[in-house]
Amino acid sequence: MKRLMTLLTMVSMVLVLAACGTSSDAESNGGSSENGNEEQTFTVGISQIVEHPSLNRATEGFKEALLDAGLDVEFVEEIAQGDNNNNQMIAQKFVSDEVDLIFANSTPSAQSALNETSDIPVVFTSVTDPVGAELVESMEEPGGNVTGTADMHPETLPKTVELISDLDHETVGLIYNASEQNSVAQIESVKELAEENGLDTTESTVSSSSEVKQAAESLVGKADVFLVITDNTVVSALETMLMVGQDHNVPVVVSEHDSVKRGGFAAYGFDYFDIGFEAGEKAVEILKDGKSPSEIPAQYPQNLKLMINEEAAERMGVELSDEIKEEAELVTTEKDDE
Repeated sequence: MKRLMTLLTMVSMVLVLAACGTSSDAESNGGSSENGNEEQTFTVGISQIVEHPSLNRATEGFKEALLDAGLDVEFVEEIAQGDNNNNQMIAQKFVSDEVDLIFANSTPSAQSALNETSDIPVVFTSVTDPVGAELVESMEEPGGNVTGTADMHPETLPKTVELISDLDHETVGLIYNASEQNSVAQIESVKELAEENGLDTTESTVSSSSEVKQAAESLVGKADVFLVITDNTVVSALETMLMVGQDHNVPVVVSEHDSVKRGGFAAYGFDYFDIGFEAGEKAVEILKDGKSPSEIPAQYPQNLKLMINEEAAERMGVELSDEIKEEAELVTTEKDDE
């Protein structure tokens, strides 16, 4: 009996030691957030207002920044198809799913995300006026749970209107979706700048991409140049507006380089991949370094330059001076692979 009791005691001690060893291993291997021995998987919800090349490039840049940083990320991508109600439902879904971060690609997408959560970090891009859209308190000190990158450099519109004036145009045709807050803000700025440069403006509003061609045709004879701002509704139907410009020798000035490569005449702009990548770098600071969005300044595009499509200029009846050619990066229209 005594020998049996001794044996049972020894077995119990072995089991206790084994349990302690298992607990220690779990703390060292499973406690990855403290010791960094196990990689954490993050879920990032991507909300994009509509599909068009510029926004798609921004999303590509964002994802590449997170992957370049070595993060293990599951991306859940949703497209709102230009519908603000869909935007809101997408944001609600991400909050319900408790994603680790929301990437909002457009002003309406970012506003919807902010309306739904004050806890989940939100990083935006393709937002023209982050302060005016009430996403951040200031670019330097965002406050709250939102930060990101704007898609309008402070010098973009002034330089664009100056270019139009230098090319001896008189009346600028503007088409935009009046329900997009960033578009309304840009149109007001363009009108002020046009007046300062001795130019007139005429405008037409649309509510969907299917209305863009008709709106452009309504301005033929009234405008001798079109200016396409960063309005998602219009940019998603850019090709129809380019057709009108080519058919009637009305140059189509755009606001970002992707649209120049699609056939727009000229733009003072940047690559949307870059602002998406820069937004992704901010997401890395949040997910990897544990920073709050309120600590991370929002920023404007970093590389502003003039790009001109020589092929489009010829089709739209624009004669380019040697001075403009020297200033600009000259490209031709990118053809589809199909």
